[in-house]
Amino acid sequence: MITLLDYGAGNVRSVINALERLGETVAQVSSPADIDRAERLVFPGVGNFGTMMRSLNDQGLVEPLLRYLHAGRPFFGICIALQALFESSEEAPDVPGLGFLPGRVRRFRTELAVPHIGWNGIRAAQPSRLFNSLSGQEKFYFVHSYHVEPENRADVLTSTDYGYEFVSSIQRGNVVATQFHPEKSGKAGLQLIENFLSSSREVVELRSCPQPTQLAARIIACLDVRSNEQGDLVVTKGDQYDVREQGQVRNLGKPVQLAQDYYEQGADEITFLNITAFRAFPLEDMPMMEVLRETSKQVFVPLTIGGGIRDFTDCKGTFHSALDVASEYFRSGADKVSIGSDAVLIVEQVLATGRATGMSSIEQIARVYGNQAVVISVDPRRVYVNSPDAVRHPVIATAFPGPNGEQYCWYQCTIKGGREGRDLDAVTLAKVCEQLGAGEILLNCIDRDGTNSGFDLELINAVKQAVRIPVIASSGAGCAAHFLEVFQITKADAALAAGIFHRKEVPISEVKDFLQGTIEVRQD
Repeated sequence: MITLLDYGAGNVRSVINALERLGETVAQVSSPADIDRAERLVFPGVGNFGTMMRSLNDQGLVEPLLRYLHAGRPFFGICIALQALFESSEEAPDVPGLGFLPGRVRRFRTELAVPHIGWNGIRAAQPSRLFNSLSGQEKFYFVHSYHVEPENRADVLTSTDYGYEFVSSIQRGNVVATQFHPEKSGKAGLQLIENFLSSSREVVELRSCPQPTQLAARIIACLDVRSNEQGDLVVTKGDQYDVREQGQVRNLGKPVQLAQDYYEQGADEITFLNITAFRAFPLEDMPMMEVLRETSKQVFVPLTIGGGIRDFTDCKGTFHSALDVASEYFRSGADKVSIGSDAVLIVEQVLATGRATGMSSIEQIARVYGNQAVVISVDPRRVYVNSPDAVRHPVIATAFPGPNGEQYCWYQCTIKGGREGRDLDAVTLAKVCEQLGAGEILLNCIDRDGTNSGFDLELINAVKQAVRIPVIASSGAGCAAHFLEVFQITKADAALAAGIFHRKEVPISEVKDFLQGTIEVRQD
């Protein structure tokens, strides 16, 4: 029996699924006494350090948790649960941590994008049974803005490099905790969890490379999901967002099956976009929730869901916040939520009033679940102008002149699936969303969507230069060479594609094989 401590925020379903996949039975903590009775305790967590510690205190879980830890009983902490073991965090300086380990938690001080999101390696500092059957070359999934600084180096299990070396896991007796998410780290992550669960595993020394670990460029498969004429949820793909062919919704497969196929092919993340969500209230959209639940049982890499992440008043007059909607998605298996049209409206309001309300969907979700949980999906299109002074928006000199020979353009944000343009540009949107707490930008390009002509490198460079958070390139991929091009010419952190994967024109494995040796990628 595994006892799981769910403090109330984040995607614990994936941890439960991973444990059950390994043949374990999971019981969740419902009272402080459950911790005292636990044989093996797993504590997953994402979100804000202060929110987590206040929740643990409010539920009366701090004292039994400390008793358990000091007794040296089997404990596995994940992500922010690692940070909770220490005395304090810069994220919430006035809120004490558990203080089980001496040291504190600090925000990344690097010129690289923060949060640190993606697949990175580990370097072992001591032997451990967690390393059984691992080669030392594996990559694990990280998503965080803060890292621990233990005072006692004997507690360090592994380190990882991101601008500089930081501690990525600790071990003190039977107490282990990782900054990375093993439940989202594919086969290597499942192996590490299995090693923790089995007391018979041999203690081994991991032969990790002495060179700095490297963050891999992520290859993301995107699944646009909507109902077809028969009422079934299907994966579809549009040409510049037109998903119909001869009057019928294109049906490219079933969401759960396709997601599983892409996981097996080596996709680093899976993104679901519920493109009918603006017509239906997501909390009543049970088929989409079921897609997430079923996918998370089979797919052990990060899942992002977009569509309908906004405040909503239902037909009965009951108000539901965007946070309510996001929470349901997280509980159903999502790791991140993607906000599209609503982000445009939020930024317009901020620019009009000169201040943030603190109550927007971006701010609320980031405050509870952490910046890394909020992805902003931007759908811009080119607007050509004759000079940089023609508009008040940031303008670039383009290598692709407009229809009348224009040498300049700006990128107009759109809403409602690209059908309505707004007086707001993509660069400004990205900068304001970063200030509001977003952790990642998913950068689409309507002009390139469905063209197979390659990513809009000028757009990606313009946005990447304006923000410090990771940027995902999207729209236009037609071959493996386009992925190499976007990683070499821009500083994109990830590249996303849909149509070429759905139509089996270019398998994900082919993309990674093409990049291997030039661009750092994860290979199972």
